[in-house]
This record gives sequence, structure tokens and C-alpha cells, in this order.
Amino acid sequence: MSNKNATENRVVDQQVGVSRRKFMSGLAVAAAATPLVSIAGDLDLDLGEAIALKPNEKGPYDVVILNGRVIDPETKLDAVRNLGIIKGRIAAISEKTLQGAKVIDASNLIVAPGFIDLHAHGQQLPAAWMQAFDGVTTALELESGVLPIDMAYRDVAEEGRPINYGFGASWAFARALVLEKDIPPATGKMSWFQQAFSYTNWQNSIPTDQELERILALVEEGISQGGIGISINAGYAPGMGRKEYYQLSKMAKKYNMPTFTHDRYMSVLEPQSSFEALGEQIGLAAITGAHMHVCHINSVSNRDLKAGTDLLKEAQAKGIPVTVESYSYGAFSTAIGAEFMRGDDWLQRFGNTDYGTVELLGKPMTKQSIIDLQETAPGSPINFHFLSEDKSAEDQALLDLAVLYPGGAIASDGMPWLDGKGTILEGDIWPLPADAFAHPRSSGCFSRFVHKWIVERESISLLDGLAKTSLIPANIISEAVPQMKKKGRIQVGCDADIICFDYNKIKDMGTFTEPAQQAAGHQFVMVNGQLVIDNNQRVEGKLPGQAIRRNV
Repeated sequence: MSNKNATENRVVDQQVGVSRRKFMSGLAVAAAATPLVSIAGDLDLDLGEAIALKPNEKGPYDVVILNGRVIDPETKLDAVRNLGIIKGRIAAISEKTLQGAKVIDASNLIVAPGFIDLHAHGQQLPAAWMQAFDGVTTALELESGVLPIDMAYRDVAEEGRPINYGFGASWAFARALVLEKDIPPATGKMSWFQQAFSYTNWQNSIPTDQELERILALVEEGISQGGIGISINAGYAPGMGRKEYYQLSKMAKKYNMPTFTHDRYMSVLEPQSSFEALGEQIGLAAITGAHMHVCHINSVSNRDLKAGTDLLKEAQAKGIPVTVESYSYGAFSTAIGAEFMRGDDWLQRFGNTDYGTVELLGKPMTKQSIIDLQETAPGSPINFHFLSEDKSAEDQALLDLAVLYPGGAIASDGMPWLDGKGTILEGDIWPLPADAFAHPRSSGCFSRFVHKWIVERESISLLDGLAKTSLIPANIISEAVPQMKKKGRIQVGCDADIICFDYNKIKDMGTFTEPAQQAAGHQFVMVNGQLVIDNNQRVEGKLPGQAIRRNV
């Protein structure tokens, strides 16, 4: 028997028995008990023998998902199976028909682990709902992070979320708090960070020894409050000291957690190139042994992606603990006051000469309008097209180097949604206003990847592609956050974060001029065993998202 078939047979046999005392009425006990899997004990159920169900009887499961093509990237299962869900966990995977209180018919649908987004700045309730329609069941703010961590988790828990959420401990927040004497107290929200761009000292200054101690202490406090990574937004403070970066790396190793880094430079030209910044990060990982994660390699390396990905492959081949992510677009979104967008030659350093590739609310800008907005509203988000992948085969090939990077995760870098006045949309707002605006990756990053690279271009298999959206991101953070070992998988005992999508209909729908359009094709989205999208409709008031957080 092949390894693949042996693995599939083990998965088929993973059907959890349920106590006869609870469900014996009207049921017949199977002649032979189905072997239990050890992980099933974590369900905290009274486990007994397997149940043989009579036709039309309501079974022991809270929810069953029937007749879907089930994909599990870890065991390589790719077959029609039925799933049984109890108490928010997967309790059965079987070829047999299962019954439960709620039945979902997934005929002709792909049943897969929910998408896990390591890089989601849109942590507001409207943004979470838009990501749910993109198949995202866990969205984590790890590149920028926040402070205070306690406040961020408390505020989100009080409001509730349809999907799981979590935060890294933000070095950039800490830097601004220490180096800007009159900045308001941090609020644990992205809106505070936008306001921080009105200050420039934190972006360019080397801290004194005493200031560095305070910066590091604030980051460490964020970790002690349950932060799930060290967020190093170095691209927004390229003036940081080398020793500062080294100390952050040592802290990551101390707490056995990854750093999530927006590299210091984003230029195709040397010195101060993206290649140089990537080398700096890899060097620190090699020296300290810290797991260092490269955020959005597509945008930080932009037109120098060949050199950047070659460098990463060589580092990984030597056992250096670096991981990587990409989103599925050749355009990024950022605050117009970002340091890498200042100076006379900033556009040329991206290998570009057309200021019209910078857009505000979907409209091309000019050199002068960029300068003016940097003076009056430096926190304003803009989109910048550093590649034209839909028009150029060469640019598509460059983007492929990032998106298809072996072992790399897909991560959205999704942004908060803004109204027509540029104010972040927060609270229970649904549907989004017609003039709501963000980068379209905020509504369709994952569906775009599946549609364009898996379905349309067949650049990667369904099994391998879904690993990039679920298993790989879960594994990147699971050593630091054991919760994630139960996510990104369709296996008995794992969390029932499950999506059911139509292979032929899944697609991003948002554009750069009309981004507030829900992704298509996601018929059912389940988070912790509860449907938040049912027959492609939002389940109003359903907020089963849980905090992804280190033990405090």
C-alpha cells in the first residue's frame, strides 16, 4: 500500500465514538468499534464505541458536512468525505453518511481548512466580515502589531468578531511612544498608528541607550500580555539602529516566537536596497537563531524579486530559520507619509518613473499632489502599482516568484476600510457604504490566489495551493502559539474552521476603483463550528471568533 493510501485510510477511520448513555435511544451499536485517535480526547467528550445510524435519524453531531471534496494539506487527503462537528471541533471524517442537528450539503464544493491570514491590518468588524467572505477564518495583525496588547484584545472581545483574531507586540508603536514626547497614549488600534505619521522623529532617529531600553521594555510588556509575535515595521522607521534590530531578534529567540518584519528598505537600487535589507534580516536570524518572517516579499523586493527569492532559498537551504509570505497583487497600500515615499528619487528607487501609478481613492496622483498630501495628511492610505502583472508577462513572472515561493504563505496585508472622507469604518456597519475604500486585497486576496493561480492558470495544484493559505501559515506561528496546531487542517480533533467553496466560481470581485465587493464562490464559512456565511449569505449577529493569544 502506498504512503498516500495508508494515510487516507487512517483519516477515513478517524470517526469518534459517542457515549451510549447520551445517544443510545434509537441507535444501534456498530458490531465492531472504530479505533479512536488520541487527539480526539482533546474534545472533552465522553467517548465510547462508534455509532451506526439508522436512516433519517438525527445523529450525535452538532453539524455534519456531507458529500464535499475534502482537502487536508497535511495528510494529503483529497477525496469525497463527510464531516461531523461537535463543540467546535471536527469529530468525524468518514465515507459513511453522518447525521446531526444541522446538515450542510457540500455536493460539488471543495471542503477545506479556513484561510489563515498572518498579515491583516483591517481588524475592525466591517473588515472582518469582508475577510469572512474571502474564506478567511483567522486574521492576525502581525506585521505592524499594536500596543497595548491587553487593550486590543479586550476591545475586540467586547465587540465580537465573526473570525478569529490576534495581535503581535508592536516595535513601531513602542518606538513612537518613546521617541515622540507629545504623542497621545496608544489605543491598540491602527487609527492611532495612522496619526503617528504626523510625527517623524520615530521614523529616522537612533535612540539613546536609555530610550532603547524603554522601547524594548514596551515590546516585552506586549509579549507578557499575550502578544503572538514581535512586529517589526522597519520599512516605516528605516532610521532604526542595527543594535536595536539585534536586540529585538534576541528577544524573539528568548520567547521562541517569530519576528514579523517589513524590511528596512524597498529599493531596487543600492545602497539601501531591498536586497540589502533582506540580507540584514537573514543575517540576524543566522546569528541569533530567531525565527524571522519576511512580510510581503512581493512588495518589499518588488522589481528585484529574482535576487531576493534566490537569497532566501540559499538561506533556507543552510537551515537559517526564515519564512516568507506574499499577497496576490502587484500593488501595495501604505500611508502616503511613509519614509520610503519621501525624497526626490523615491519613485526611481522602485524602478518606476510614473507618478500616476500612485492612486488616492482609485484616482492617479501627480508628484505635486503626493507632496501636498504628505504635508497635510501623511496618514492617508494610497495604492501604488509597482508591477503591472495583468499587462506584462515579465511582471507576472516576477509576481509568481513571490506568490508561488516554495513553502511561502499567502497573506493579504489587508487594510482597514475607509468611508468617502477617509475615516476608518468601525462598529456594526453592514453592508459597507458604496464609497467604502481599501486595497482590493482587503476583500479578495485569497480568492484571487485560488482563482488566478490554481483554477485559471493551473500554476500550482489545489492541494499545494491550499497549504499556502492554511497549513503553512498555521505552522509558521504554531511553535509560539500552540492554538495554531489545531488550525489549518481537516483532521479529527482540529478546530472546525472550515470553508466550502465552488471551484468554478471562487474569485475576487473587488477592483482598485470599486474594491468593496465581496469575493465570490464561498458558499459556507464555519468558524469554531458555527456558520458565519451560510449559502453565501452573512449570518447576522453570529460572532464566534476567538482570540489567538499566548498564555498570559
